[in-house]
Amino acid sequence: MTPLLWGILAYILVQLAIGVVVSRRIETEADYLVAGRSFGPVLATFSVFATWFGAETCIGAAGAIYERGMAGGSADPFGYGICVILTGLVFAVPLWKLKLTTLADLFRLRFDTSVERLAVLLIVPTSLFWAAAQIRAFGQVLSSASGFEVEAMLAFAAVVVIAYTMFGGLLADAWTDVVQGSALVFGLIVLMVTILRTEGLEPLAALEPAQFNPLGAEPRPLLEIIEEWTVPIVGSMVAAELVARMLASRSAAVARNATVAGGVAYLTIGLMPVALGLMGASLLPGLEEPEQILPALAQQYLPTFLFVLFAGGLVSAILSTVDSALLMASALVSHNVIVQMRPGLTERAKVRIARAGVAVFGIVAYLMAVRAERVYELVEEASSFGSAGVVTVVVFGLFTRIGGTASALAALVAGVSTWILGAYVLLVPYPYLLSLAVAASAYLVVAAAGSKPTKVLEPQSA
Repeated sequence: MTPLLWGILAYILVQLAIGVVVSRRIETEADYLVAGRSFGPVLATFSVFATWFGAETCIGAAGAIYERGMAGGSADPFGYGICVILTGLVFAVPLWKLKLTTLADLFRLRFDTSVERLAVLLIVPTSLFWAAAQIRAFGQVLSSASGFEVEAMLAFAAVVVIAYTMFGGLLADAWTDVVQGSALVFGLIVLMVTILRTEGLEPLAALEPAQFNPLGAEPRPLLEIIEEWTVPIVGSMVAAELVARMLASRSAAVARNATVAGGVAYLTIGLMPVALGLMGASLLPGLEEPEQILPALAQQYLPTFLFVLFAGGLVSAILSTVDSALLMASALVSHNVIVQMRPGLTERAKVRIARAGVAVFGIVAYLMAVRAERVYELVEEASSFGSAGVVTVVVFGLFTRIGGTASALAALVAGVSTWILGAYVLLVPYPYLLSLAVAASAYLVVAAAGSKPTKVLEPQSA
């Protein structure tokens, strides 16, 4: 094997070891899914940043910017960075005070189990889209480093991430996030400084002015621009992976401050892949796989040792996101469906079911990754599918006493149905905006027709 592959393998083994060590502290379902609600400010901030700053930024967004200029970054890092900050400011404190284990618990507490299970059905595919995006990016990095076909590396990537995720749950995820986030930031800084010292600003000066326009080279309808920004900002505002970090924090203040700080770090560090994607269009034009632009730049400009460090950091970032996505998909099904149907399960049995779910959903995510053409494509699907209804119900359910079970069911069904029909059948211009409007309207119309609040949310004691 090449030194690079040995280096990547060393990163993977270290993180697997961390997962195994931390797994010895897991005794209950809460330990596995929300880390015993033990996150302090530093651990929570690193975990928020590393969970979101993964393949979609370093592989997907960099590749999209390489192809389309700044317009390719409307979702990532700008849209998602704004999303994380707003989520921390608006949702972190009220969600933390409810002492939830998963986001779907909110739907049961405020409405009933039918709403909870429908929400699970809509949220799980979102997590799987995220996981598939990371697996595909992992395969791209390994393919670029080894010269093997992407398809073969996707299979290897899937095996690694499934094994890695099953061990330690959210606490192991958070501790490895510290290592992963640090390694990635260091690698990006080294690559950025090396290229600037070698090439200066000439790669940027050689670009057409239109490539720096975040709205695109050609004038577009206002609603098209709003749709493009609404998908990442609103569509991921209550993403299960982000909510899990809030719920695992030791206090409401930590949940809020760490989420906001993680979002600010995400935006700040995210400017480096943006700049590297732009410079790559001049330095390495005509790449057959645009999503390999960052590994390709690192391979050309860094000596072997630093290239190994960079590739390891990139792999770390991918692992920090994929384990969270698989863990949340499993948590929603195990905690909110299986455990609810079998209330007599022991804590050990609950943990075993959650781990088995990680394996099953890892295989599903691998199959999705094989079928996708681009990481960016998977990320957009993750933010769009079902999220209009979910966001609508969370906002009304968490902050108002308007509506009950019927309202929530109507909004969830109307939101996902409208998006699927609009995006894939009727091909309407702005399917996500339409699905948001229809979901909110369905909730309010059914509430006005007599859907009364079934329950009132009350903060829980520590």
